[in-house]
This record gives sequence, C-alpha cells and structure tokens, in this order.
Amino acid sequence: MPATERLYYNDSHLIEFAAQVTDKTERVSGWTAVTLDRTAFYPTGGGQPSDTGTLNGLRVVECVDDENENVLHMIQGRAPEIGAAVTGRIDWPRRLDHIQQHTGQHILSQAFITLFNAPTRGFRVLEQLCEIDVELSNPTDAAIERAVELANNVIWEDRMITIKTVTPEEASSLQLRKEPSRGGPLRVIEIEGFDLTPCGGTHAFRTGEVGMIAVRSWERAKGLTRIEFLAGGRALADYRRANKTARAVAALFSSARDDAAKLTARMLEENKDLHRRVRALEEIAARVEADDLIAAAPPTAADTRVIAHVFQNRDAESLKHLARALISHPRTIALLGSRDEETARLVFAKSADTVGDMNALMREACAMLDGRGGGKPDLAQGGGHNVEKLQEAINIAASSLSE
Repeated sequence: MPATERLYYNDSHLIEFAAQVTDKTERVSGWTAVTLDRTAFYPTGGGQPSDTGTLNGLRVVECVDDENENVLHMIQGRAPEIGAAVTGRIDWPRRLDHIQQHTGQHILSQAFITLFNAPTRGFRVLEQLCEIDVELSNPTDAAIERAVELANNVIWEDRMITIKTVTPEEASSLQLRKEPSRGGPLRVIEIEGFDLTPCGGTHAFRTGEVGMIAVRSWERAKGLTRIEFLAGGRALADYRRANKTARAVAALFSSARDDAAKLTARMLEENKDLHRRVRALEEIAARVEADDLIAAAPPTAADTRVIAHVFQNRDAESLKHLARALISHPRTIALLGSRDEETARLVFAKSADTVGDMNALMREACAMLDGRGGGKPDLAQGGGHNVEKLQEAINIAASSLSE
C-alpha cells in the first residue's frame, strides 16, 4: 500500500479535502484507525500535536504516523469502509494556532542563533504554552528580551516563507539551522533572509501571520535554558489574562495599572513590619497568659505543673510563643493544641528541670490525629486532620506523664 500523500506539506491552509479509505483497524481504546490515500491532517510529531477535525462528519480525535509512513486517523464512531470516498475537514482554529506556534519557534530559535550562537535542542507545543530548550550558557532577562525583540521584528517585516524539497547532496551545501534527523529527500522551510531548516510541520505563508511572540518565563533545566513562550492568538490571550489581573490588583489600590507593582511592594514591606510588631506583642501577651495559666494549674504530686489546653484558630507560631513562656517557669510541661475546621496543631514543651520526652509524646499524639510531627526531647510540634481527636490526644499525653 503506497504511503499517505501529505497535502499539508504543500498547503498548510488547506482545511477541506477529498480522499479514499485504504485501510482501517479497530483499537483497544474503542477508536478506529483509518488510513487514507491522501490527507491534510498533520500527525503528532516534531513537538507539534496533531490536527483534529472530521471525516464524513465523524470526529477525528488524533492522528499519528505508522511504521509504513501512513497517517492513521483515530475516529470516534463507526468508521467508513475500505474503498469509501470521504471528505475531511480540519479544525482551523487549532491548525492556525499550531501554525503560529511552530513558525514562531523557527523565528525565535534562529534569533538565539543569530545573537548568541545558541542552538535549540528541544521544542514542545503544550496545551497552554510552548517550550524551547536552548544552549544559552549565560541566560539573563536582557539577553532573552533581545532575542524576542529580533524575532518580533522579523514577524512584523512580514517576510516570505517558502517550502522546498532538496536532496541530501543539496542539503549538505545549505546553511541549515539544524542537522537533518532523517535520510532521503528533505523538506526545508525558508524564512526569507533569516532562517533555513528541515521540518515536516505546518507553517505560515508569511511571518506576519505569526502576529507576535512573547516570553512568559525561563529557567535552567538539564544544562539548557528552558524558555516558555507564546505566539499569535496565544500571546494575545495571555496578555488579556495578565491585563485583567493587573487591573484587578490596581483596583484594590485605587491606582493606575502600572502603579500596582510599586504599591504592592510597599504594602508587603508594611505587612512584614506589622508582622514583626505583632509577633513582639504576642511574646509579651504570651508571658502574661502563661502567668495566668500557671496560677490556675496547681502542681502535681511530683511538684510539676502540666498545662494542657486546646485553643481555637491559633497558629503554630503563637502556640510556640506560649509554650516557651510557660516553660520559662520551673518544673512545667506545656501540652498545647489548636484547631480550626480542617487542621489540628500541637506544641509540646518542657522546662529544663523536668523529665519527659516531648518528641516521643508528639509522635504518639500525631498518630491519633492522622498526621505527623516531631522535634527534640524538650520541644516538639506537629498536627493532623483528625480534628475531633485533638482533645483526646492531649488528654492521653497528659495522663502518660503522671504514670
């Protein structure tokens, strides 16, 4: 059976075509893999997801290559019979998105070559964004923005993009951006005066069709620089989301959008200062609260006070302040807990002149709370989600101290 003729090679904007079914195979997934003599559907490969669409109205959910260079169309529903004539239709919004992302990648990758001699070693079109892995040894925001600026200038110059097929001998004399990954005739994508690379994907007719490129973030990954970018409609959608968020934040400050970052930074500094002052006041209040709890708790027969108490909506740091204030008194053990709707918290502590292992007690108590915790023999903390068992866990810990 001859290999599938790939119509998208010559016309990436072809979205409707006629073909004949040459084979079909039932799949374990319940889908049927249909092979055609010719197709405009792009199969998954080269970092680019496949097209979707319909064959005679039946949903094509994915396309893949088989070992015989055929394109398998995964169909939902009863597939047409072998020999049947069919009409295929490509989901154009998805195709256009992939055209913009893939062509944008060619332009951005060549920009890194031009400016920094940094080749691209990986490319992925993901659901929300795209990634390229670049051999950029010293990445900075400024360097990456230079590449983005060059890429967008090439886009806005609306340069011609042409496709040609060359022999391996002809390819050897061309200045290709990357080495071919296969033998035989090569399909080469040329961006006028800028980029020349072998590729089997779908691309724009002119660079202007890409619209624009924006980089969201970058990081070092496996010795390379991984760059998240968006092109075309994705970049516009991302701007709209970012602008909506920025305007919402600015509205909280009753400020202009571009002043929001400065006001947020100022608020965070003020909040840190207030947090420090609150903690200082909590330490003072904890000492007063500790004195009251000590006065209300008579010593046991061993002349040791055990302060066991459960609070509502008290964070772990506040419990530790109170515990430290309590054990500043001699022969004192603090078994403190706090609960909210979802979480139980524990802090166990003892003064230096008191026997007992708070770490061991904490592990046993946390087991009752379906949680975990630990620390040192004199102070431990933990918690769990079985809030109903909090009081019981503290009572058992207190009882074990009197044994």
